[in-house]
Amino acid sequence: MPKILSLINGPNLNLLGTRETDVYGTTTLDQIVATTTAEAKRLGFELRAIQSNSEGDLVDAIQQSADCAGIVINPAAYTHTSIAIRDAISGQSVPVVEVHLSNIYKRESFRQHSHVSQVSLGLIAGFGAYGYLLAVQALANHLSNEQSS
Repeated sequence: MPKILSLINGPNLNLLGTRETDVYGTTTLDQIVATTTAEAKRLGFELRAIQSNSEGDLVDAIQQSADCAGIVINPAAYTHTSIAIRDAISGQSVPVVEVHLSNIYKRESFRQHSHVSQVSLGLIAGFGAYGYLLAVQALANHLSNEQSS
């Protein structure tokens, strides 16, 4: 099994640290990638990270993650609208953990539905940047349990 995890981040997450800090916090995406990379390494994985504002680029990144052990994804606003991202995930055989900085279920009603959750192993939301570490830990735990079965 490959020891690579793919970290995929969607639109506007490149603006973390300055964008709506009351909702998303002051941690930048570069900081999230650095701490998530360190946690993945601690757990024995290499991390490949991508961020794009383009739905097509995110679909490509998901498809290119077929050689990975698993995917951590924050599809951002595409969570609620993208059947293409949902279908790209369902077309993969690797486990996916969805992560969101804010609790999408405490926000506007249009944010309270996730197409991605329907095809993901699990969802972590509302813990800010720490949610990414939880997602990597959950994915590593799942992969470890899958190997020992």
